[in-house]
Amino acid sequence: MNSHQQANRFTQRELQVIMSGGTRLENANPLIFQRSGDRLLTATDEDEDAADPIDDREIFDLIRSINDPEHPLSLKELNVVEQMRVNVNDEESTVSVEFTPTIPHCSMATLIGLSLKVKLLRSLPDRFKIDVHITPGTHASEDAVNKQLADKERVAAALENSQLLEVVNQCLSTRTM
Repeated sequence: MNSHQQANRFTQRELQVIMSGGTRLENANPLIFQRSGDRLLTATDEDEDAADPIDDREIFDLIRSINDPEHPLSLKELNVVEQMRVNVNDEESTVSVEFTPTIPHCSMATLIGLSLKVKLLRSLPDRFKIDVHITPGTHASEDAVNKQLADKERVAAALENSQLLEVVNQCLSTRTM
């Protein structure tokens, strides 16, 4: 079986979990954290001639409002993403994001990671190398999930699956509060 087939097989299995609307929630009562405010713009932010390197806060602002696939809450509200777990090196064109699933056996971890990766791939210039991974020690299958998220072919194959792409797009869509 080639890697493309493996990726589609994996995403089909995950998709079954995602799309089975009648199943119970893994974490029915997640801990909800206070929302942080929007970033305040400065005069430098508005100056088109000023050099504007991408920083940790800018990346955090991109990902904080991604919707959790199970709950009507953002990843920020569930503390799945935190600004302190975002690292950017604009000069070396690298972005690293650690995310923390709400429970150690969360079956949505790969979908959350894929949503983070897709948001960054769509938002950042092509020069950036994007690394999305689970915060060490916070998930039972962290090595397997990290391996899948780091595999460009698996990510590309997952995004060819129209049903999975639809679920990712729902996570990325803006929710009205």
